[in-house]
Amino acid sequence: MNREMRRLQAKEEERAKKKRKEGARPQKKERTGFRQFVREVRQELKKVAWPSHQELTTYTVVVLATTTVLTLVIFGMDWVFKAGFIKILERAG
Repeated sequence: MNREMRRLQAKEEERAKKKRKEGARPQKKERTGFRQFVREVRQELKKVAWPSHQELTTYTVVVLATTTVLTLVIFGMDWVFKAGFIKILERAG
């Protein structure tokens, strides 16, 4: 290792020690009241892009239709596998 690399390494070690010392100090906790919390929540909720009534209805229908289709597919696969398994057991027995 040459001198320049040693100097860089020493500086990095000093910076790391300094950061550890700064991090060891207890952090002050910011305390807020309930009213301020509610005020901030309301401010954040005003920023939300809420869906329109039509979008909400469309999304709800899509979710219900997708859930129904997937439920029927899984039910069908379960029924087919059960029937196949029973036939395999009948042949073996």
